[in-house]
Amino acid sequence: SVPTIMKILASSINTARRAGGIIRDVMKKGDLGIVDKGHDDLQTEADRSAQRCIIASLTKLFPNIKIIGEEGGSDLDVPNDWLVTSFDEEFLKQKCPEHLVDIKDEDFVIWVDPLDGTSEYTQGFLEHVTVLIGVAVKNSAIGGVIHQPYFQQSSGEIGRTIWGLKGLGVGGLKIIEPPKQQFIVTTTRSHCNALVQEALKGLTPTDVIRVGGAGFKVIQILEGIAHAYVFASPGCKKWDTCAPEAVLEACGGELTDVFGQHYEYHASVEKPNNRGVLATASTVSHQIIVDRIPEIVKSAL
Repeated sequence: SVPTIMKILASSINTARRAGGIIRDVMKKGDLGIVDKGHDDLQTEADRSAQRCIIASLTKLFPNIKIIGEEGGSDLDVPNDWLVTSFDEEFLKQKCPEHLVDIKDEDFVIWVDPLDGTSEYTQGFLEHVTVLIGVAVKNSAIGGVIHQPYFQQSSGEIGRTIWGLKGLGVGGLKIIEPPKQQFIVTTTRSHCNALVQEALKGLTPTDVIRVGGAGFKVIQILEGIAHAYVFASPGCKKWDTCAPEAVLEACGGELTDVFGQHYEYHASVEKPNNRGVLATASTVSHQIIVDRIPEIVKSAL
């Protein structure tokens, strides 16, 4: 029989694609239904509907697995065409890593960010938007799906789905090494503050890219556009980083807090990532970057 972790990722691939379609549909209709959750934290009809699609679909397939979504409890009575019960057959052809074959249902937590980069979505920076489904086993992020609803394929198809599983690797995109002789950092576009600036100054990058969404920043590392993603401030949450961390680490990169410690992803963990986020490509020494974050920044977190 197919190990549960493989089934979770194979269904998450198809479910994230469906959620991407819902996100595009809401934008096409033009009424985003924006709600301000406070502190520059927006929610739209797309966030709410995409989450209902994802949680209803995964709950139907995995009724005993804990699923935590950014938008809190969701009404799971969804339209039939939002319910995804199929698996990505291509993914299921992969061999499950030995150590993940026999994980019990109660040891999984699925972290869902139905629309990462909401403020960018409302402002029309659509390429920054991702759908994130992260899978943790006990404390650690081990698998993830990152879907880009607005990625333009060369075939003309819209949308791209990237998956990663530790011990297996990454699929859905070509991993590219960032340029040698440079140090390019990607950071927040909409949540910049003095701490974020101070950390960047200490790292002396050759270039700084400012984009929205944790998912999109990690994709920039995977595609060799940036060497590191640095956000030296609270503000990110577990559903923002679970999938990106798993995907990045499945191909040799690393994502931690700014002290170099991994976050925990068990069900009762506090949701905010209060110690910031630091992610690096596989060709970059993570520890060297950790050491270069100024003490003044670390002591403030």
